[in-house]
Amino acid sequence: MVENSINHAKKTFQYQTQLPKLPIPPLEDTLKRYLAVVKPLQREKDHLQTIAAVEQFLEKEGPQLQDKLNTYATDKSSYIEEFWYDSYLNYSDPVVLNLNPFFVLEDDPTPAKNNQIVRAASLVLSSLKFIHALRNETLEPDVFRGTPLCMSQFKRMFGTARLPSDNGCIMNTDHESRHIVVLCRGQFYWFDVLKENNDVGISEKELVTNLKTIKKDASGVPIVDVAKHAVGILSTENRRIWADLRDILEKSSENNKDALRVLDSALFIVCLDEVSPATGDELATNMLCGTYDIQQGVQCGTCANRWYDKLQIIVCENGSAGVNFEHTGVDGHTVLRFVSDIYTDTILRFAQTINSHTKSLFHSSSPHSNKHSNGLSVLDSTPKKLEWTLTPEVHIGIRFAESRLSDLILQNEVKVLEFDKYGKSFITSSQMSPDGFVQMAFQAAYYGLYGSIECVYEPAMTKAFLHGRTEAVHPVTTESVEFLKIWWTDASGSEKLKALRKAIQAHVNLTKMCAKGLGQDRHLYALQCVWQREVGNAANCEEKLPAIFKDMGWQTLNHTVLSTSNCGNPALRLFGFGPVVADGFGIGYIIKDEGIATRRFLQTLENYLNDVRFLILSERRNPGLTRILSDDEKVSMLSGYGYFDAGGIDALLEHRLDEKREGMKRVGKALKLIDY
Repeated sequence: MVENSINHAKKTFQYQTQLPKLPIPPLEDTLKRYLAVVKPLQREKDHLQTIAAVEQFLEKEGPQLQDKLNTYATDKSSYIEEFWYDSYLNYSDPVVLNLNPFFVLEDDPTPAKNNQIVRAASLVLSSLKFIHALRNETLEPDVFRGTPLCMSQFKRMFGTARLPSDNGCIMNTDHESRHIVVLCRGQFYWFDVLKENNDVGISEKELVTNLKTIKKDASGVPIVDVAKHAVGILSTENRRIWADLRDILEKSSENNKDALRVLDSALFIVCLDEVSPATGDELATNMLCGTYDIQQGVQCGTCANRWYDKLQIIVCENGSAGVNFEHTGVDGHTVLRFVSDIYTDTILRFAQTINSHTKSLFHSSSPHSNKHSNGLSVLDSTPKKLEWTLTPEVHIGIRFAESRLSDLILQNEVKVLEFDKYGKSFITSSQMSPDGFVQMAFQAAYYGLYGSIECVYEPAMTKAFLHGRTEAVHPVTTESVEFLKIWWTDASGSEKLKALRKAIQAHVNLTKMCAKGLGQDRHLYALQCVWQREVGNAANCEEKLPAIFKDMGWQTLNHTVLSTSNCGNPALRLFGFGPVVADGFGIGYIIKDEGIATRRFLQTLENYLNDVRFLILSERRNPGLTRILSDDEKVSMLSGYGYFDAGGIDALLEHRLDEKREGMKRVGKALKLIDY
């Protein structure tokens, strides 16, 4: 007798034993790269001091620390992993805005599913199928251009929570978790969704019923009570404050202790939001930090409908959906695989209603059944509400947490630019790297607005190595600085494009080295951590700190004004995160075939992108282009400075070329409104 289900071989982690360890580069090579990336950010006299600090490090502490790092890493999967974890877990600021990134999914292609309950049920079901395949190890392993990638991060995605403590935070993962938690109007509900063998134990129809029941129950809670009992807002607090409040919660009631246990161990959180974002800005804001909405003197925004210590699937009233994820154990690439797969699965399931022969993405997923299977008990999928016993201290904590969160939201501005005039296809047809092209655009826009060159950060994935995470790419190079200075002059179009291509190629070369684990940031940070372990809490540890780590160069390289990351595919509409310094920008971007989507962009960036297109098309029409552009053609190129001279722009607009006249009128109006 042939069984209906196919016994697929385990394959998710099949390449793990074949992956090489992340290399510890030679100290001299790392220090040379360090000087190269920090030089464009420094004045000459400051760079001379940095050179002196590097030479001293190479002569004194460096070689000994290098030897100790090599010894330490002998029995470790990765020389940086433990230090990198500690850097996240010792972070005490709120994770909302400062740490947790977000993805926004494209709308479901099936119009009927673009309402909240149906969309949420669909995404939950696809997520459960993903988890089933992961736990049964039938999920296809990640491979990039034929090279297997490390899959270890997936073990920390579900059933995982970042728990606050007095000494930082700790990560907790329940590998046996079988339930999810649903948040609606600040109220918490939970129910089982997986059977003991990790088979999906609930149907899409049953999920819809559960979510409707939860939403109906939550809608009966008065607005004032929602705000006063919004326990989830505590997860947005400073981690030490949150640790104290969580301790009070656990000690004051067995109900609270049980509720926290359910939350910590849940596979993930589903947030049902009472908003319908109409614009990209509103959508990104809701997924990053929630909305700010004061009614009857209390906070009723979706910022109170979150639990930031875990992976959250967020679904709005109009069916817009995304995820906000805790970043300690997983990087964007890992979560991107998850959201892409569940989006694809929703499409394939719709296709199966048309053609039953359509293949499933998760081939091993068993049909939903609540019947006994292999002697396993039937799960209880009935929604249950988490009840809290709140002491006066916790009530006050919720109030103060809301005030701090509200201030944080209002201090940051989320802006989205979905640039659709061209994208990857146009850039590659011009023999340029799409990522390098966009990185130069960020620098050009910033320089055009402020006239300065600041530290830029971009992560390069190192998952080709065992337990690999990322290495820091610093896109500001000698070549990019030369490009910026040429771009904002009266140089010819051909000179500008030549400088742009040179800068892009330098960025490509730098990224390739970092992806091989041959950067400088992670290695130097590990050496600093080794030194810290040796010194411990000695009273004079600051005095003994190697000069390289006290030098202004190291401080400059670790003050990231433009924190950027490229992460996306056709399943995503938007991606983003908050700035990492008070005077900075957080720029998440997606390079699509016919467009570039990102956030925290302003008009100058769009003008730059249009100008590059104009020059490239001019070059194609006349490869020998060497003339200097007329004043008419330079208007948008100087728009960064035009903010300070809006009248000058208006005057030039009168002489604009006919084909650009209407577009530039809009630019002129927008520039007058820019205010940072």
